[in-house]
Amino acid sequence: MKDALAIHRALLELEALHEIVRLPVALVHADELPKALGLPADRCLVTRVYACDGRDRAFLTGVIVPAGERPSTDAVRRVVGADAVHPARADVVNAVTEYAAGLVCPLLLPDDMPLLIDQRLVDGHPADKVVYTATGEASTALGIRGRTLYGLCHAEPSVLFRGSSLATRTEPRHTVV
Repeated sequence: MKDALAIHRALLELEALHEIVRLPVALVHADELPKALGLPADRCLVTRVYACDGRDRAFLTGVIVPAGERPSTDAVRRVVGADAVHPARADVVNAVTEYAAGLVCPLLLPDDMPLLIDQRLVDGHPADKVVYTATGEASTALGIRGRTLYGLCHAEPSVLFRGSSLATRTEPRHTVV
């Protein structure tokens, strides 16, 4: 399984500024990052993994969103062009990504796994703002500048939610579309 050390080594090799943060509590899921770090949800990112059935093949896709938010499967389906989409089973996520299912980091994912990122995250954060994401381990998080993370993970910015911006939101929105 991939862990904070694997991520740290890869980022050092790329000379990317980052910090591995030891958390005061162990996480069960990356959605717990805001509470553990005392930060707003839009600074804590979760990588959700979906199983997609396409005309030619089945595949997994990752979606980076603020902690606590879930795009509708219909929104993901439209963006990736699949016939059907549903959350991937934990055992499949573990096997394919080599991360614990609820603690997937958007880095070091398989090359053939499409990765989307909520367009609001890309548009809503200053270039030097630090965001936090899971590392595959329950007791650590990765702190990295948002633009650095977005550039390194090669995620496709996508409109996954309608009608809200991160700057004006006060309550998390769980499903839109």
